Amino acid sequence: MLKLFQGLSRWLANYTSIFVIGVAVFTFFFPHTFDWVRGTTQTVILGIIMLTMGLTLTTNDFKILAQRPLDVFIGACAQFIIMPGVAYTLVHVWHLDPALALGILLVGCCPGGVSSNIMSYLCHGDVAFSVGMTCASTILAPVMTPLLLKITAGEIIHVDAVGMFINILIVTIIPVAIGCALNYVYGKKEYFPTIQSLMPGISVTCLAIIVGGVISTVHDDLVARGLMLFLWTFAVVFCHNTLGYLLGWLAGKCAGFNTAKKRTISIEVGMQNAGLATVLAGNFFAAQPLAVLPCAISCAWHSISGTILAGIYLKWDHMHGKN
Repeated sequence: MLKLFQGLSRWLANYTSIFVIGVAVFTFFFPHTFDWVRGTTQTVILGIIMLTMGLTLTTNDFKILAQRPLDVFIGACAQFIIMPGVAYTLVHVWHLDPALALGILLVGCCPGGVSSNIMSYLCHGDVAFSVGMTCASTILAPVMTPLLLKITAGEIIHVDAVGMFINILIVTIIPVAIGCALNYVYGKKEYFPTIQSLMPGISVTCLAIIVGGVISTVHDDLVARGLMLFLWTFAVVFCHNTLGYLLGWLAGKCAGFNTAKKRTISIEVGMQNAGLATVLAGNFFAAQPLAVLPCAISCAWHSISGTILAGIYLKWDHMHGKN
């Protein structure tokens, strides 16, 4: 039975985007399936995702922050300048509805996504640098995300920066810290690697449940406003994500990074923690239900695009005779 769950966990990690999209499509036709994913429940589910991240981190991962401070500093600056800046530009160029604009800005102001580490590994990037960037942006998120959102979205809606700081602290930093502590205390036990092997599957399942909850919330609006609302929102998410990859690469090039680090910073900048954005939208902007739509689309699309980009990098290596 254990091997079955481990195999399922591996499958979910390898086919994250397919599973998340499948749950989203299912929920569209059966919208009441995830009605229970609201408020506190949604927050707890995100906390579980962040806990699974913490369980896979070791003290060596945090040593990267001290050993490579300049790399991580450049990465963090790129993360919190490029994505909010691109989101702000797109919102005004595309003249988005306030609710959709809020969702894109929220995604842009969030830290890097957890699955970016996997993508960096797949495309022969600098995995240590990827983990360092993820740790740094997650640690900075309680301050940077509310601050940047207040700057970029303050004209659209009142942003409770203090409340958001506390919420992000609760759903990101505390679960990650608990996970790290458990890893530190029990990491050398024989059974702990088995527990860690189940974490990817749990994380992906929780992410899919969050997306399902979002689809349940916006279902009526999607039906009422038709396919164009989805396509319009997806187009903005696509541009935001793609420009993040391109500008992240350029930031690495300007910093004089080698190929592995340029790949890593492009993936880290482009892939956001859209799950966190989804929970924040539900908790703080419930009066604007469509704000969660860009967040939900980003949850699925970032996994798909990250996989595609990693494949492109590997294809490039193959074409140029690199292993």
